[in-house]
Order: sequence, then structure tokens, then C-alpha cells
Amino acid sequence: MKLEKAASQLEALGNPTRLQLYRVLVRAGDDGLPVGSVQEKLDVPASTLSHHLKRLVDTGLVTQERQATTLICRANYPGMSALIGYLADECCADAKCAPAVKEEIA
Repeated sequence: MKLEKAASQLEALGNPTRLQLYRVLVRAGDDGLPVGSVQEKLDVPASTLSHHLKRLVDTGLVTQERQATTLICRANYPGMSALIGYLADECCADAKCAPAVKEEIA
């Protein structure tokens, strides 16, 4: 993952409404949720929800699928995993490892 993409995704999640929206979709699992259900859960106007969803879709954190007249929103789990992996990828890379502690047998 490139630095710019990670920064864009983290910036998108830095908004409280978008973070709450994203968590609702993560909790929904692979089935996702219709936009109307998301709106009910968040209790926000449709235009506000649309604005925040667009930002999450544009950054690759959320996908949308039209099923007849219903728009289904889903967390993009591979995208989420990539972001988490990017953040943790080089954890402690520059730190010296602590020596292994041997457990004494009593």
C-alpha cells in the first residue's frame, strides 16, 4: 500500500460520522446493509449519509452494489486488512529485540 492511499483512508476515518458509519458496515459483515438501514442506525439525513459514503467509497474502504432498487453498502475487508497491515507492517523494525526470557521450571 502506498503512503498516500493510507493517509487518505486514515483521513476519511478521522471524521466521527464516517468512522461510526464504517464501524456499522464492518459489524454488518459480508452481507452489508441497505443505505436505508444505515441511515436509520446513524440517524443522519440522506444527503449527509450520501456525502460520507462517497468519501469511504472513493478511498476504497466501502463498496456499493445495486440490487434492483436497493443500494447495498459493504465494508471492503481486503482494503481494511491492507490498511491495518500497512500500519503494523514494520512494527518494531528499528527496535532492538528484548532477549528471550527462559521460564524456570520449579
